[in-house]
Amino acid sequence: MSDPYETTEQHLERLLRRALNSFDLPDSTVERLGTALAHSSSLHSSHHSSVLHRETYRHTYLLSDGTPFTLWELVHAGPRSTRGPGTEPDLRHHELYDDEADIHIAAARLTGGFGEVPSFGDDGPHADLEILTVLMAAPPVPLPRMYAPDNSADHARRVLRRAENSDGPGEETARLLRAAFAHHITQVFGRQCQVAGRDAGFTLYEHAFLLLDGSETSLWEVEHTATPDGRHMCEVYGDEDAARGAMESRTRIC
Repeated sequence: MSDPYETTEQHLERLLRRALNSFDLPDSTVERLGTALAHSSSLHSSHHSSVLHRETYRHTYLLSDGTPFTLWELVHAGPRSTRGPGTEPDLRHHELYDDEADIHIAAARLTGGFGEVPSFGDDGPHADLEILTVLMAAPPVPLPRMYAPDNSADHARRVLRRAENSDGPGEETARLLRAAFAHHITQVFGRQCQVAGRDAGFTLYEHAFLLLDGSETSLWEVEHTATPDGRHMCEVYGDEDAARGAMESRTRIC
């Protein structure tokens, strides 16, 4: 996807020009990227099915002050054209994000998202029990965390800011996370199911933070569409049990 003879300036210009949401990037992000001296791009993840082609790329820039800066690119398209063999895929859409959590959310909103796992049907009480059992199941043993210093305090602020629940972490947690200098994001859970006769998606993320004193703490983010009008909602909790309890309660929406 990259031209080996393309300069860093040309590479960045090309990304910004084709992104549908480039105007959403903060001015401070664009200004910092304007000082980039070198860049490296890599495929982060991909998903291809009969209804969706989706890829995410990580573009890392070395800035003039010696610090790295990452842009996340989401590329997606619908199924191949039905006009006949040999035709090109439908128009590809590009989106840019400067926060890894934001690209996870954007990817989940696409058709087939929220973990890209099989849906549960609405088969009565047994199906409801299966949904609740999966939601409350103990998570698998996690892989070792690979902390990355990447504007982690600002990342924590963004996660807390987009939370819509009133029972989430308070000012004490926000103050503690101002000392975060590295973080690691893990998708712990992802499912689609039927809630009150409608399709709903649930995704649970752990945002683990390494603080300046060497201690660790986490925010648990629930992304779901189990709302009365089917809209996307974000909730943030200070521990995993509270997050899983919130997902369980959301399956009982009437």
